[in-house]
Amino acid sequence: MTTPVMIPFVEGEARLDWLGLTDAIAAGHDLPRAEIADSFLYRGDDTLLNRAAWIDGLGLAVKSATIFPGNAAHGKPAVNGGVTLYSDLDGTLQAIVDFHLVTKWKTAGDSLLGARRLARADSKVIVIVGAGTVARSLVEAYSTGFPEARFVIWNRSDERAASLAAEFDHVTVAPDLAGAVGQADIVCCATMSTTPVLRGDWLRAGTHVDLIGAYRPDMREADDTALTRSRVFVDSRDTTVGHIGEMRDPIARGVITEADIVADYYDLGAFTRTSENEITLFKNGGGAHLDLMVSRYILDRWQTR
Repeated sequence: MTTPVMIPFVEGEARLDWLGLTDAIAAGHDLPRAEIADSFLYRGDDTLLNRAAWIDGLGLAVKSATIFPGNAAHGKPAVNGGVTLYSDLDGTLQAIVDFHLVTKWKTAGDSLLGARRLARADSKVIVIVGAGTVARSLVEAYSTGFPEARFVIWNRSDERAASLAAEFDHVTVAPDLAGAVGQADIVCCATMSTTPVLRGDWLRAGTHVDLIGAYRPDMREADDTALTRSRVFVDSRDTTVGHIGEMRDPIARGVITEADIVADYYDLGAFTRTSENEITLFKNGGGAHLDLMVSRYILDRWQTR
């Protein structure tokens, strides 16, 4: 029996590249549609979330996340976990991959694939709304996909935005979100907001919008106008339409219909820009199938090091 490998964050990340990852995600969607399932266990405020996926021809993965909000008071991360990857051939355990490595590369890589297909190739100004861990990953990923771009960070806390910007030579802080969005070629929202922070009236022609933060039915990052002014795309209809407020809320109120969603990644050929002036909007919903695709890419890179 082959001994499963353990892939830690630093050593694993050293072997990855963002463009290669997006190609791997695209290739994963050429395979049969994933079987996915989520389960939750609770103890007071603490949560265990298991996300499982099986793709015929690629394998099986279970991503376990423990969410312990009280950890912050003790200087510990609130979210931890791991990813177990199994062989599609015989179900044997092949790898245990660092949870944070998979999450970082899955989240930003998912968005970068959408932007590589939908944003203008000559995009030069990228605005990131939010200054947390995901925002840092977005700067790294989008810098690879759009190497000539400069970045502008806006956050409700100017101090956090300034701290993140100081880590990079090509990132500055936006004092005014509306003004920054009005000059942007790409706008990425990575917040925990439950009410829209991005207004569609601010968007100029030709902008690509990347929505990442909302993951619950009661969360929105962009307003109705942003949706109605855009051609709308999602990574997965199964994980966004009925589950995430960004799509679920406006569809329920008749602002848009499910038919207004042009495509998800299982129809990547439809991920195209029809004109230089149109506004495109992509909802990054995540999902266990993407964790599987990313984990498999990480293992493949680890084995060919």
